[in-house]
Amino acid sequence: MNNIIKILILAVIGGLIGYITNVIAIKLIFRPINPIKIPILNIEIIGLIPKRKVEIATNIGTIIEDQFLSVDEIIDDMITHKDKQDIIDYIKVKINLMLNEKMTLIPSTIRSLAQNYISEIIEEEIREAIDDVSEEIISKAKSRINIKEIVENKINELDLYELESIILQIVKNELKHIEILGFILGLFIGVIQGIITIFI
Repeated sequence: MNNIIKILILAVIGGLIGYITNVIAIKLIFRPINPIKIPILNIEIIGLIPKRKVEIATNIGTIIEDQFLSVDEIIDDMITHKDKQDIIDYIKVKINLMLNEKMTLIPSTIRSLAQNYISEIIEEEIREAIDDVSEEIISKAKSRINIKEIVENKINELDLYELESIILQIVKNELKHIEILGFILGLFIGVIQGIITIFI
């Protein structure tokens, strides 16, 4: 009976050590946010994320741009065929209204022929012009938009406390699992240690 109690005590102690160790390890990812200098040992203690914030921001920006969100994907559907047709139709309506207002003295047959002819010209010429303009806009947008830089700047602009809060919101459950796993492993090691102490 004493042996079982001894094993249980060692198991609980091992579990607590494992749990506390993992909690401290997780905290050290973020804290201390401001560096703490230890003069005698000549070392500086700072959390992993505060220390490598710039590098982390660069890596996240690169991953998002390369793997998740490219400029081409965003811009390629920016001006669709339907958008171009909507512009052409709008111009046609406006010109037809203008012709009707300005050509009131001209017979309706001639006016209708003129409108049809102008509509054909608009369909051909304006479509080509819109294609040229949209290509130029897309080309300029691609050269100006830098997703990696945008993401990197946004992360670097974040206060370290804000960044910590965001990361914790995202991985809260996973970190809790790591803490529990530390307790389970510590418990298991404590049982093994108790068995070894008693029987060896």
